[in-house]
Amino acid sequence: MSRTLKFRKINYALMLSAVFMFLGCSRIPGRPGPGPEVVRPEEVLAFPALYQQNCAACHGENGRNGAAISLANPVYIALAGDSNLHEVIAKGVSGKLMPAFSKSAGGTLTDQQITVLAQGIQKEWGNPSLLAGQNPLPYLATLQGNAEHGLAAYGVFCARCHGAIGEGGPADGNANSTKSKLGSIVDPSYLAIISDQNLRSITIAGRPDEAMPDWRTDAARPMTDQEVTDILAWLASKRVTDPGQPYPAHP
Repeated sequence: MSRTLKFRKINYALMLSAVFMFLGCSRIPGRPGPGPEVVRPEEVLAFPALYQQNCAACHGENGRNGAAISLANPVYIALAGDSNLHEVIAKGVSGKLMPAFSKSAGGTLTDQQITVLAQGIQKEWGNPSLLAGQNPLPYLATLQGNAEHGLAAYGVFCARCHGAIGEGGPADGNANSTKSKLGSIVDPSYLAIISDQNLRSITIAGRPDEAMPDWRTDAARPMTDQEVTDILAWLASKRVTDPGQPYPAHP
């Protein structure tokens, strides 16, 4: 081997050594970086990511037009408040479709992630001053309901859109409307999967994504707490033991 070629190889080796020293060992191609390549689930603290992963499937990608209650509803957020939102996310609703997300209740999210979701929903879709100076109905029921009185109140505030006995009707209350018909709200299968609190929340806060007004309604006057409670008592009376079964079970 010629002296010139030998010196070239030595120089090449020295150059490579200098490059690796300059870049550092952590930059060697093929070597893992100092941190994890994938963020651990409990380390996800961004509201958009947490919402998309845990909430969007039921409540809608943008908080609306989902199967569950609309979260992009500032009236609902103002009525529920931080503590109720936090508790429902953490503990879910027993026996219904809302699962518990907190690890302490069998879910997959940390307490910090629950807080991020509750506060993120309020920041994204809430309006703290929306009901200022008004007298909103309480989020939780405190009165005793009367189903018979509830049917009468239902006829005043709800029948125009939902039908005379809850069987469904035109979305805008116009019998000649070309809009899609609302489904039955007394269907036993529907009542089996929705909680009393969910029914109350929807009745008070409305569903703006479906043009349903809140308790202030489009009637001559707002609904009272007693009327809401009575209507929900009437709806609850329509629940059956075995929903979805057209024939009684035989022993």
